[in-house]
Amino acid sequence: MSSGLTSRDAALPSPSEGTADPRTARADHGDGHGHPRRTKAIVAVLAVTGVLSALMQTIVVPLLGELPQLLSTDASNTSWVVTSTLLAAAVTTPISGRLADIHGKRRVLLACIALLILGSILCALTSSFIVVVIGRTLQGAATSVIPLGISILRDELPPERVGSAIALISATLGIGGSVGLVVSAVVAQNYDWHLLFWGSAVIGAIAMALVLLVVPESTLRTPARFDVPGAIGLSAGLICLLLPLTKGAVWGWTSPAVIVLLTASAITLGLWAWFEIRTVDPVVDLRVSAGRAVLLTNIASIMTGFAMYGINLALPQLLQTPASTGYGLGQSMVVTGLCLAPGGLMMLLVSPLSAKLSALRGPRVTLICGLLVIALGYTIAFFAMSEVWHLILVSAVTSCGIALAFGAMPALIMGSVDAHETGAANGLNALMRSLGSSLSSAVVASILANVVIMHSGLTLPAEAAYRWVFGIGIAAALIAAALASAIPSQARQPKV
Repeated sequence: MSSGLTSRDAALPSPSEGTADPRTARADHGDGHGHPRRTKAIVAVLAVTGVLSALMQTIVVPLLGELPQLLSTDASNTSWVVTSTLLAAAVTTPISGRLADIHGKRRVLLACIALLILGSILCALTSSFIVVVIGRTLQGAATSVIPLGISILRDELPPERVGSAIALISATLGIGGSVGLVVSAVVAQNYDWHLLFWGSAVIGAIAMALVLLVVPESTLRTPARFDVPGAIGLSAGLICLLLPLTKGAVWGWTSPAVIVLLTASAITLGLWAWFEIRTVDPVVDLRVSAGRAVLLTNIASIMTGFAMYGINLALPQLLQTPASTGYGLGQSMVVTGLCLAPGGLMMLLVSPLSAKLSALRGPRVTLICGLLVIALGYTIAFFAMSEVWHLILVSAVTSCGIALAFGAMPALIMGSVDAHETGAANGLNALMRSLGSSLSSAVVASILANVVIMHSGLTLPAEAAYRWVFGIGIAAALIAAALASAIPSQARQPKV
């Protein structure tokens, strides 16, 4: 048995020896799944589901300032409209990946889309704060769609198409986010905000129908029982960790709630890890996750998520800060969305380049290049933030780097695990990126809330606050690049 893959092979991972390759089996039976048109249809449908997932992350962003009035509650409560989705995404992503490996990836994908549709309908039918939070929690399950789609691609596509398809699906996170900002801003300014959720429900129903019609169920399964205690322990530990990270700026970082939750998280996750190592069929195989390639890729993913989210938080606020401050750009909500939209287009254009570079030099090199481009984007922002076109350029450059990095990370993961573990492994990697985003949210929110000026009776983030954010973003991207450089150039394939 071969003990490793070359860096070129890692860009297009295949199952290890002794595990039936479903792509080969289908080709032998001549069922047509390897036909180019069939392949393109599968990729297109999974890309639609990826865009839908990303829309859920930004659909309420333009509404944040108006939510207290719309939901008849105070501003501190309305933050739960975003926090609930983040927590649900973090908890469901690794668990849904494991369920997909056991019960079938398409089946779990359809279940996630169904939860999104249900959540959208709940939000569309009400102006009740509690019901909207419940709906947004259900929508958070849609975040699992992208790692599940990537796992399906490995099972269903010919090897030569896997790399480019992974890069495209990974890029949908930025594409959907950019589109969501513009559409949400237009609707928020001109129409009833409930239309946003009716629209997401309709798109979700279309996506579900397309998946049923086009995407086949993988025959590659893991014969195992689902680790219920492990799933509960992981969920509890993540909630105790992410809740203070997302609410710490409001509660106070030294408040009893934050200290108790962080302590509970450390204890819970420690006990969970001890239990998982001793479990026959764990929800997360920590032995595989502790391998150098997977471990370093996941740590680099945390820093990548940190860098990605920081720019997404800072640029809209800077664009909408009043021009009378001397550094703000005074743009409207819709114009701000339009300024950031080119970033999504760049991700779409650059994603094929990510696949080609990974095929030529390996996904490790692609990840390093992507992180260096992200650092370049932050550097431009640090020195040039006085004109609208400066920030459009920053958004475009950082988006190029994110497209390269996001296309490389799943390839690195799948080049390091067995084919029957791809769902759980991709889910864990997506969780690491979410953890990085949560850390970024906590750090950036603290900086923008504490480094402030008084202007026309309003407390606004100072110019220095943005430079702090951009400087930290540079550091995060460079640290991630250093970690990525330590990933083995040959992704080791686990034994079956």
